[in-house]
Amino acid sequence: MRIGRPVENKRKAWLAFAALAVMLLVLPFATEALLGRGWVRIVDFALLYIMLALGLNIVVGYAGLLDLGYIAFFAVGAYCYALLGSPQFGLHLPFWIVLPLGALLACVFGVLLGAPTLRLRGDYLAIVTLGFGEIIRIFLNNLNAPVNITNGPQGISMIDPIRIGGFSLNSTHELLGITFPPVHLYYYLFLGVTLLVIFVSLRLEDSRIGRAWMAIREDEVAASAMGINTRNIKLLAFAMGATFGGAAGGLFAGFQGFISPESFGLTESVMVVCMVVLGGMGNIGGVVLGGALLVLLPEALRHGAGPVQQVLFGKMLVDPESLRMLMFGLALVLVMLWRPAGLWPSTQRRRELTPGAGVAHQEQESVYDASK
Repeated sequence: MRIGRPVENKRKAWLAFAALAVMLLVLPFATEALLGRGWVRIVDFALLYIMLALGLNIVVGYAGLLDLGYIAFFAVGAYCYALLGSPQFGLHLPFWIVLPLGALLACVFGVLLGAPTLRLRGDYLAIVTLGFGEIIRIFLNNLNAPVNITNGPQGISMIDPIRIGGFSLNSTHELLGITFPPVHLYYYLFLGVTLLVIFVSLRLEDSRIGRAWMAIREDEVAASAMGINTRNIKLLAFAMGATFGGAAGGLFAGFQGFISPESFGLTESVMVVCMVVLGGMGNIGGVVLGGALLVLLPEALRHGAGPVQQVLFGKMLVDPESLRMLMFGLALVLVMLWRPAGLWPSTQRRRELTPGAGVAHQEQESVYDASK
């Protein structure tokens, strides 16, 4: 029995993994058939925001450093891709060069942000990172004089689509009799990059560096006393999170074909923080869930608020956009009241925020030890 149970559990895990893989592969086709091709594009944006949330999870969830200006790294990666892959400078460098450059530049900016803020904690760190994000946005908005670099508030258009070799994701392709429109091709690219980011995050979480981040999150003084170089470890958290943000920004620019400073405001930064907090800080599955919900739920409310009012009242009482934000804010408040650790929190955070959970966990461990 002791031998058969692990084998059975392993078989069930592989079956669940195979079912999930099939579901992810057919998701764009099922979404288009049920809801329309516009929703496939929304799913593409959901994957981009999940990448952003996973990058911020390293800074906030693992290291415990509250960053309210994270969207600045997204902007750095996007503008790097746009400037090197558009008619703005007449450069049209290939995708496999521009995207790593954007991620590297965002990493440098992450170190530049982290270096002067190493002694700050809590609210003070949040204020400084918030200022950094706004500085980057204002800088991009005004860098059109005396030399036009970013084209100011008008943004940069005609950005080169993502091409891998001679394969352009902005064109419709046919494979084995199946037609793949651009939104489907971008979906598979974003899905592959998101899975790569999840894999790296899992490896970091279980590594010596990940444990050092968590030690700093719990008690920085104790971590320093145990021999952890808190300065370098915190800088590494900013650098790794910024790298993921810069890569997501480059993919966003190639997918959208147009960027402007308005796409990187404070609201976007707060939204990414909400994804991490709502899903469950420090838990990769929770962050993925939070990112998907906070992209898909507002769009569902936007499209459904009008028809529901017509059915119930026979007319439009509240503007769908206003009602969407009202319902969205109410949902966030309710979740934070009933699930303060997030929808899918990490085991450690659940024990910290749930009364009696630590005792129950110890009892479960005692039962498990006794069964062995």
